[in-house]
Amino acid sequence: MRQQALTGAFLLALLAGQASAGEPSLAERLNLLAASYPDAIARIDGNALILGDGGPPIVIDDGRTKSHAEKLAAGDVEDSLSQIYPLGACATPPPVDFDPGRIRSEALLKRLYGGSATAVRRDLVGVDWFGQRLQVTRKHGMAAALKAVAADLSRKAALRRYLSPSAGTFNWRPIAGTATLSVHSFGAAIDINTRFADYWRWAGKARGGYRNRYPLGIVQAFEKHGFVWGGRWYHFDTMHFEYRPEMIAIARAAGADACRQ
Repeated sequence: MRQQALTGAFLLALLAGQASAGEPSLAERLNLLAASYPDAIARIDGNALILGDGGPPIVIDDGRTKSHAEKLAAGDVEDSLSQIYPLGACATPPPVDFDPGRIRSEALLKRLYGGSATAVRRDLVGVDWFGQRLQVTRKHGMAAALKAVAADLSRKAALRRYLSPSAGTFNWRPIAGTATLSVHSFGAAIDINTRFADYWRWAGKARGGYRNRYPLGIVQAFEKHGFVWGGRWYHFDTMHFEYRPEMIAIARAAGADACRQ
């Protein structure tokens, strides 16, 4: 309980601008991670996350030096926090292998949301999304956050054609071309209207192939409520948003501005 209280206080201090300026240290990033999932992460103990479910500790840094591809395939917690996500009303071609949020700890995601499709389904709830009823997880505030995004965007009628129909939420499956589970597997991601989508596998992953056709007002609404956007990635997926409140908290603490990239 003391660790959670300290973590929460640290988060508030950072977001209020009371912490030192500059890129947050790993220790600071871990505190923000823990503060983002207070019902799940009980404390940080050396090189381990201790979760409140009674399961084994999760190693933060496995000690291996990895290439970017290896981090994507088998990232640990430290790897998942290694790149800082940029916020704001700009979208420029990301640098080579800049994929903040795309590197994930699958072990942590399974402990946060469920280790099987059956387990994840127990916590799915319906959220109204511009005429559709989408199934997403209620855990860690994801469903509530998506409802808040929908409420914000509902006031901007001109954006609706980009949002609906959604291309999907919960779907227990690996990311295309990999053995790594998609965040859709945990009911914590949404793809919006594919009509305007651009994807690195379609366009070629070279920097010159980057393209985005979604208004940045959509991106800002999602980011406001804890979602990262696949359009910020070198391996871009512009219709994709996933609930990663720790990445947004770290971005705010760092003052990471997409318009200054």
